[in-house]
Amino acid sequence: MQVKLFATYRTITGRSQLELAAPDNVLELLHQLSNEYGSELRSWLLSPDGTAKGDNAIVLVNGRHIEHLDGVATKLSEADKISLFPLVAGG
Repeated sequence: MQVKLFATYRTITGRSQLELAAPDNVLELLHQLSNEYGSELRSWLLSPDGTAKGDNAIVLVNGRHIEHLDGVATKLSEADKISLFPLVAGG
């Protein structure tokens, strides 16, 4: 499975793209990445209790926002392409 990281996530991980074995669902992926790259990434990707996506994270599965799929319960497969963006604002 391909995971593309953007903006702050690239800075935290030092990577723009990862190739990973697909976990069962998006929430498991967010936990896997948080465990691998530490508390700073976790604070962006996950809610404080770890049961939901963080408010400042945007997750796309094959170009579709997970809010239009099954949220963090969205199933993943080896063929999926995941994009992770931090929520940013500008003016």
